[in-house]
This record gives sequence, structure tokens and C-alpha cells, in this order.
Amino acid sequence: MKRVGTLTLEMAKEMIEHAEHEARKIGVPMVVSVVDEGGNFIACHRMDDALLVSVDIAQNKAWTSVALKMPTEKLAEAGAPGAELYGINTTNSGRVVLFGGGIPLFSDNKVVGAVGVSGGSVKEDIQVAQAAVKAFEKMATQVKA
Repeated sequence: MKRVGTLTLEMAKEMIEHAEHEARKIGVPMVVSVVDEGGNFIACHRMDDALLVSVDIAQNKAWTSVALKMPTEKLAEAGAPGAELYGINTTNSGRVVLFGGGIPLFSDNKVVGAVGVSGGSVKEDIQVAQAAVKAFEKMATQVKA
């Protein structure tokens, strides 16, 4: 994959469009959030009738993925009582999310941003987030060297 220097608003909007399409396919209104490599907000989209609480959760999933350079679903086990990262969700003013739906975006093995999705079950959130990641990967392969 060629290097994507900056995640743009145009790219974020296309990712959100693909995520929304997937959410409609499974019949679950979602919130999709996209952040840059510094965890800074680029775009957020709340589908009609998506849960209000999902706005903060989606943004925090995206932020968590960038901050830890990993999908949020991998934090559930590591953050469980007695595990190595137990209590991490109480750091960073409670922004760290321990369940799936946040996925970092990589270009040349470097994190360039992340997507966070909330509104359904964890499995559904991951499925919709993966649709956004696929759209990003397709765009990244079209970037000129």
C-alpha cells in the first residue's frame, strides 16, 4: 500500500458513506467517527435514530484506536480484572474504550487515523467499522507515490 500522508475530510466522508451503507444492510442506525493520527476530530455522522450516547462512544473508540495503535476489541481481554492493562479505561479522563468498534488506519505501517463506530452490538459495530477501513484501504491504494 502506498503512503497516505494525511487523512482528509474527503476520505473520511467516503469512509462514513461505506460504513453507513453497511449499517443500513444490517438494519442498525449507527454513529461513525473518523479522527486523524493525533486523535483530532475529522468527521462524525449520526444516522437517523442512532442512540445519542453513541456519539461520544464512537469518537472515543476512534481516539482509543489512535492513542493505543490497536483495535479497541483487543483491549477487552487486556483490560479485564487481573490482566496487564486492568484499569486503563479509567485513564485519559475515561476516554479509553475497552470493547470493539474502533479500528486504526495504517499506511506504510504507520497510524494515520482511526474510525470509531457505535450503535449496535459489539459485533455489528466492528462489522460497520471494517466497512470504513476497507474503503480507506481502497483509497490508499489509489494514492500516487
